[in-house]
Amino acid sequence: MENITGLQSIAQNTNNSIARNFAPGSAPGDWGSTTHVHVNIQIALYVTRAEEDGGITLSGLYQLAKLVGVDQPENTTLKTDLIRAIQKTTNHEPCFRSEFNKRCTEEDCKWRTECRKIIAEWCR
Repeated sequence: MENITGLQSIAQNTNNSIARNFAPGSAPGDWGSTTHVHVNIQIALYVTRAEEDGGITLSGLYQLAKLVGVDQPENTTLKTDLIRAIQKTTNHEPCFRSEFNKRCTEEDCKWRTECRKIIAEWCR
């Protein structure tokens, strides 16, 4: 439960920062940066909750996909494809569970632990 509280604290601090950065006259370019931070926090919160609740669900992924702006996520029926769509929409390499021998180069990928866990199980 401490992870959620910690992430919620980060989210609250980010929201406070967002409010300060968008006072009248602030630069339009700030929106993209702030949106990116907010989306990454939402993904981190989802992944943390999923780990605590027993795993990633398709319904949870649909909600997350809609939140981050995936076009028509309801047309996707596989978790891996939905996670890749989320990665693509959030400007990350859509590589979740792709190519068994491929090494992940994104150290800050929110899906990294889940992706590696599945690969580890697959190798058994």
